[in-house]
Amino acid sequence: MALSLGFGSVVVAAEAKAAEPDVASRSLPEYRLGSGDKVRITTFGEAALTGEFLVSGTGKVSLPLVGELPALGLTARELQASVETTLKEGYLREPRVSVEILSYRPFYILGEVKSPGTYPFTSDLTVVKAVATAGGFTDRANMKKVFIKRPDSEEEERYSLDANTPVAPGDTIRIAERFF
Repeated sequence: MALSLGFGSVVVAAEAKAAEPDVASRSLPEYRLGSGDKVRITTFGEAALTGEFLVSGTGKVSLPLVGELPALGLTARELQASVETTLKEGYLREPRVSVEILSYRPFYILGEVKSPGTYPFTSDLTVVKAVATAGGFTDRANMKKVFIKRPDSEEEERYSLDANTPVAPGDTIRIAERFF
């Protein structure tokens, strides 16, 4: 199968090797908040308790009246429940809260791309789109495999370079050098 990336044609292996995860059957787990994410917390009927908040380097959001609440590793739904529970404890009778993720932490790409670095995450980001964002492959790039280190993992995993390989916020993507 040929895949046009706007900077040449790349041939992508139709079958993943046994040592590489099957991208089609693997989807990203529900997103968990991390340092650098920006959220909007809306407390209905309480303008003073509504606003945009940044998850700090310590993994907390600082809310008016309530103070700091842990957010690191929580889903938006779990943070919503945490805020509601905290507000019920002496602040409001029946708080109705919603949490929306406004911006995600960046992803990182290094190795054999023209402009390695840190880039803002966008929804539906794939490895191919990430490489395009980084200016494309260098002449020495191995266009058959990619290594990804997820924020919640100690080691990077090897994947077939596929148009559908998902990238999550905070991921570090490494494009290896090919050997002739």
